[in-house]
Amino acid sequence: MPRFYCNQALTLGTTISLPPEVAHHVFVLRLQIGDTVQVFNGEGGSFIASLTEIEKKRASAELKLFLPDEVELPYSLSLAQALPEGSKMDWIIEKAVELGVTAIQPLASQRCVVRLSAERAEKKLDHWRGIISAAAEQCGRNRLTHLAAPLDLSKWLAQQDMHQRIMLSPRADQSLADWAKHHPPQAVALLIGPEGGLSDDEELLASRHGVLSLSMGPRILRTETAGLAAVAMINAAWGGM
Repeated sequence: MPRFYCNQALTLGTTISLPPEVAHHVFVLRLQIGDTVQVFNGEGGSFIASLTEIEKKRASAELKLFLPDEVELPYSLSLAQALPEGSKMDWIIEKAVELGVTAIQPLASQRCVVRLSAERAEKKLDHWRGIISAAAEQCGRNRLTHLAAPLDLSKWLAQQDMHQRIMLSPRADQSLADWAKHHPPQAVALLIGPEGGLSDDEELLASRHGVLSLSMGPRILRTETAGLAAVAMINAAWGGM
């Protein structure tokens, strides 16, 4: 059954106008009036809907049945990702949503090649929100991963956060796998450096702010691999897969 994200209020028994991009998708898929689709608005649960009108740029559907089912992790996982080069962030965000990440915080650090102006940052955020909603449609999540505005690493570290914050570093003595095995499921924020990693000064500053330094093993992973591998490792240890 096709799934579509609709950023609007959804009420059982009502007929809604589908967003233009969804209407276009319905038209491209050659769906017919009376066909059944699933829609959600990111606030939890989803609706089974029957298409009542289909045109090239407009479509509507009647909300027939509410499904309260959720596939969210039983704990919060946040990904604080230093901005990588090119389109790597697109891939990281898409896969993080599929793996159940609750929130994503783009970061600017010393070794980041990418520097976003305010105007460019807003355009990137709009682009990344589209990736989040499309990934949620595909993987069955009914709640959207929260995307924060890009932030300087030092400002993120200075925030008063009750979550356990973990920094992945090849110089750490303890592995993430060992730590997760000996700790109960809990809210965690993972700090991932850019290409070239975090600088020594940044790692020291993170440690001073109570960030726990853990490793992913003897191999040095790329920035687009490290965070996703860490999320998968935690999920495997805590039963979130």
